[in-house]
Amino acid sequence: MDNTALRYFLEVARSGSLSKASERLYVAVSALSRQIAKLEEEVDAVLFERHPRGMVLSDAGRLLAEHAQRSLLDAERVTEEIRGLSNGGRATIRVASSEGVAPHFLPQVFARFLKTHRATHFQLDVSAPSVATQRVREGASDIAVCFSVAPEKDIHVLYSQRAPIYALVRSDHPLGTRESVSLADLAAWPLAIDHQGVTIRQLFDIACSLEGLVFDPVFVSNYHAALQSFVRQTDAFTLTGYVTVRSRLKADGLAAVPIVNAELHQRTLQVQTMAGRTLPQTMQAFIELLTGAIHNPASLD
Repeated sequence: MDNTALRYFLEVARSGSLSKASERLYVAVSALSRQIAKLEEEVDAVLFERHPRGMVLSDAGRLLAEHAQRSLLDAERVTEEIRGLSNGGRATIRVASSEGVAPHFLPQVFARFLKTHRATHFQLDVSAPSVATQRVREGASDIAVCFSVAPEKDIHVLYSQRAPIYALVRSDHPLGTRESVSLADLAAWPLAIDHQGVTIRQLFDIACSLEGLVFDPVFVSNYHAALQSFVRQTDAFTLTGYVTVRSRLKADGLAAVPIVNAELHQRTLQVQTMAGRTLPQTMQAFIELLTGAIHNPASLD
């Protein structure tokens, strides 16, 4: 199938209309319509269901979209690897991630990889876990590094490790030297927490419901660095994954204390790629380093 036609088809599928796809691609609506009609004739099936509010993929269209995404990415991979032969092995790795691993952990991994693959370039998009996964599913990012609590369709999980949730407090906080705490232990202290929609908050709310506990947060934010800063200046606690704060605990005067409630041990930190996609050699080497660093963060020291 013609790659241009497939690219046009995917954009119509993403945007849900010929007019929106036309604006994004700078291609006339009539040209897009002809390419879609050509594909439908080639596969002898209707690819879109036309509705008043837009165009929705048919069952045949969904199958073709899965093929088209992999086909275009494979073509891009081969082209980039061929170009890399003549420009010193240059490669671009596009990573989507949760906020928790973005400020410190991933830059450490990037820096370590560049010591052995100097021609590599990185692009990092930070978003909610569901958005990071969707970027990989659509081919906008090559790899997602994010927290997850459930399987995802059309996603291949290359690596998964339990990521328990910790209580983060000042190192001189009365709870700072404890080997572990329970949610009941934390109930006496002010809470700074992520907004609803992130995995930490979801699991915390479930655990509190099961324990019959009610917390009234003094500070809610979608920016984890602000929560950490607030904790440094007050007696409040916040919730975090260990890999998120490990490298900064001593420097920032913080302590990460394990929480014993089982519900807060249900999420995993995953390395995700598009199901069925063949990855370039440089990307495979990066993933090997990345998964090793998740399994043993001290390897980055």
